Amino acid sequence: MTDKIFRINMTDLTTGIEDVPAAWAGHGGRGLTSTVVAAEVEPTCHPLGPKNKLVFAPGLLSGTLAANSGRISVGAKSPLTGTIKEANAGGSGAQFLARCGCKALIIEGQPRNDRWYSLTVTPEGVVINEENEMIGKGNYEVVETVTARLPGKPGIITIGPAGEMRMAAANISVKDPDGGLRSCGRGGLGAVMGSKKIKFIAIDPGDGKVDIADQAKFRDANRAFAKALVDHPVSKALGQYGTNVLVNIINEAGALPTRNFTSGQFDGHDRISGETMHDTIVARGGKPKHNCHPGCVIQCSQIYNDADGKKLTSGFEYESIWAMGADCCIDNLDHIAEADRIMDDIGIDSIETPVAFAVAMEAGVLPFGDGPGVCRILREDVAKGTALGRIIGGGAGAVGRAFGVTRVPTVKNQAIPAYDPRAIKGIGITYATSTQGADHTMGYTIATNILGVGGKIDPLTKEGQVELSRNLQIATAAIDSTGMCLFIAFAALDDQTCLPALIDLINARFGTSLVGDDVVNLGKSILKTERAFNIAAGFTSVDDRLPEFFYTEPLPPHNVVFDFSGEEIDTFWNF
Repeated sequence: MTDKIFRINMTDLTTGIEDVPAAWAGHGGRGLTSTVVAAEVEPTCHPLGPKNKLVFAPGLLSGTLAANSGRISVGAKSPLTGTIKEANAGGSGAQFLARCGCKALIIEGQPRNDRWYSLTVTPEGVVINEENEMIGKGNYEVVETVTARLPGKPGIITIGPAGEMRMAAANISVKDPDGGLRSCGRGGLGAVMGSKKIKFIAIDPGDGKVDIADQAKFRDANRAFAKALVDHPVSKALGQYGTNVLVNIINEAGALPTRNFTSGQFDGHDRISGETMHDTIVARGGKPKHNCHPGCVIQCSQIYNDADGKKLTSGFEYESIWAMGADCCIDNLDHIAEADRIMDDIGIDSIETPVAFAVAMEAGVLPFGDGPGVCRILREDVAKGTALGRIIGGGAGAVGRAFGVTRVPTVKNQAIPAYDPRAIKGIGITYATSTQGADHTMGYTIATNILGVGGKIDPLTKEGQVELSRNLQIATAAIDSTGMCLFIAFAALDDQTCLPALIDLINARFGTSLVGDDVVNLGKSILKTERAFNIAAGFTSVDDRLPEFFYTEPLPPHNVVFDFSGEEIDTFWNF
């Protein structure tokens, strides 16, 4: 099956299949979404206007049996940051698109009427259908209804009410193998899908398969690659306790942002920790290990049940638990899990939204620690689009502007995630310089600063942090292009067999002869492409800075500030 570009024009409601341009052939995932957006979207366009485009791209290894290769990338100009944007998620979307022979799905234009639509993708192409039944419905109902409506077990990509209302923190959700939700969370790409008037995308690959140039070489490489992943101690910890294993670790490091980033430690940390979560899941008959996409060998996901043993949420992640927990001072896991489920159903980012709540708490909208109050506002205001709901659904920056709060933890208007940059300085460089706003996944220095993976650099010193962030951002851009989960990076940094096996997988898939330098150069070219778009959109080095309070307010318990000068931060781009 030859990969093609599937293009949908929502202005005239036409679809087409195109050959892949030579310049795009070596890209997948984030590399392809950013390449397409840079080539076809005017950098100064309105993100919710007809000139923006929404691009879905499986990775280079999506649709194969390669371990952990199930991530799908979505790209556009972000309505939250105004920058180029890529967000990725697990689920079955990437594999199903790849099995349809779809290298990229490009959605352009906007309907001339006020009607809503859905898309059905098969190996034969895309069909546009008018949609009425699902409008206004939450993501869980969409997945359940569409799964019952269509034959087989289709892949489903959907937006909730937040995306329909074009909230800047709206996400795009992907059905996982068990009918749960995995979200392309950051940057408001659900609002872009909503602006195209597309409620959901159903994917039916039928008997479609991905061609492998050298099956024997692929099998051998996959065996070595999977072994490197499962043998790494961080993979084992993630498999036992999920990403939430980090709560106690980051709290101990004094870098767990608490009470809207006023402290680095949370008194209630143990009550929301990965260890406590694991024990609660086991006691209630949930699943402590679970895969978010077929072929995952780490299985850091889980299914969290309520006190009655009924499923409450799945994929209960550290970032979401930290944001609703320590940052909002909520120490009840059930309240956090309920909020997580509501956010998944509404279709809104579970990092951006809780950080927005913490800013709202500082403004006095509700007390710190008020878990039931958060759930009430999510249900009654955000889901229904009241004035308060739209402010919170606009993200942390919108809340700060509406209520006159000055301690607003954002970069390029995107909320800073679960590691305080004053106490882990490497991640501060990533937040500042990322082409897509504050995002820990762009260059996860926690690996080296805290976990001792790939060496060890003291998180409290400045030395080596810019180089560390640069090297990891380059590597991450390349990983995001393969369709691989970011968590392969732990093994790739420590196990000398891992990265060569990954390159062997790509070569066996396509019949190429790439080497390590090719992967590094791919990562560099992606970052430079994204930065060029942002510069054309009006961004400068002044935007590569943290908020003022990080430089002036010492963070307990270490009483440290972020002390990099602008000139030091700008050296990041010296490559």
